[in-house]
Amino acid sequence: MAKILVADDEVDLEMLIKQKFRQKIREQEYEFVFAVNGNDALEKIQLHPDIDIVLSDINMPEMDGLTLLSRLGESSPLIKSVIVSAYGDMENIRTAMNRGAFDFITKPINFEDLSLTMEKTIKHCLQIRETLKAIRENSILKMYVDETVLNFMGGREFEASLMANESVEATIVFVDICSFTSISENESPDTVVKLLNSYFEVMVKEIILQGGYVDKFIGDAIMAVFRGDYHLDRAIDACLALRTKIGKLPSLSETVTFVPNVSIGINSGEMISGNIGSASLRRLDYTVIGDTVNTAQRLQSAAGPGQILINNISYEKVKESFNCRKVGEVSLKHKANAVTVYEVLD
Repeated sequence: MAKILVADDEVDLEMLIKQKFRQKIREQEYEFVFAVNGNDALEKIQLHPDIDIVLSDINMPEMDGLTLLSRLGESSPLIKSVIVSAYGDMENIRTAMNRGAFDFITKPINFEDLSLTMEKTIKHCLQIRETLKAIRENSILKMYVDETVLNFMGGREFEASLMANESVEATIVFVDICSFTSISENESPDTVVKLLNSYFEVMVKEIILQGGYVDKFIGDAIMAVFRGDYHLDRAIDACLALRTKIGKLPSLSETVTFVPNVSIGINSGEMISGNIGSASLRRLDYTVIGDTVNTAQRLQSAAGPGQILINNISYEKVKESFNCRKVGEVSLKHKANAVTVYEVLD
């Protein structure tokens, strides 16, 4: 349901709007909020932060519509405004557009035109909100810039959601390209970067295909996170696929005969999701931390070329879905006791 604020000091307009859009109101497609001037409109927006669009007159007491436009641009950039005014001269239209108006309609109101304009404006607002929602859900935003950009991307509410810290259940994957250091020591920088990026491209595609996302690139390794239903199963499927794809890659050139292989550690459990880094440098990563993450990295360190290692807890969860081989007890860094480790074969 779209929420629309009408700012106009003509008292008859409220009843007229309710009459003309009664079907939309009854079917709960539109909800209207009314204000008598710009100040009243700003107060109503504080009470109704989910307002999508504003229909505003220009000539109003206390605060006019053009001033309201400027204030909305500063405080609520996601709200789109349509000016509905008898002052339809080019100067007012240009001023309104320069202050951020999405459209301009002249009085007396043609309600068919108003209805089409509202539909267009609401559709535009929903597209922006869906884009921002996709950014949040896929954890793509990795570095924060200045406050102006954050405000543009959704204001204080969006900034607060980005800064939220929480405990989550997820699966962590560490994938390392075995023996890649030898290439970096013997080939040109251009060759090394081109080769590494080609491997990463293959791995990232398989991670995304299974609903995971790359948390970070660490040298010649990838840290990926899988959340949601069957996150451990999807992580293993991704790792099996990327191992196969990497193993089939040809040499980069006749001079570079390096045969790529990967070692992989997977661990599943609870971890903390939050923004880690330096606020003063504006270098913050939205990432995950905790023992579950550390264990995944140490399992990768214990894995040999072509191996995918999991611990006994993960094994118990997936043993009926995947073919695994018991490796035995392995001592992991900072673990008091040895950990029983399994290799996922297929």
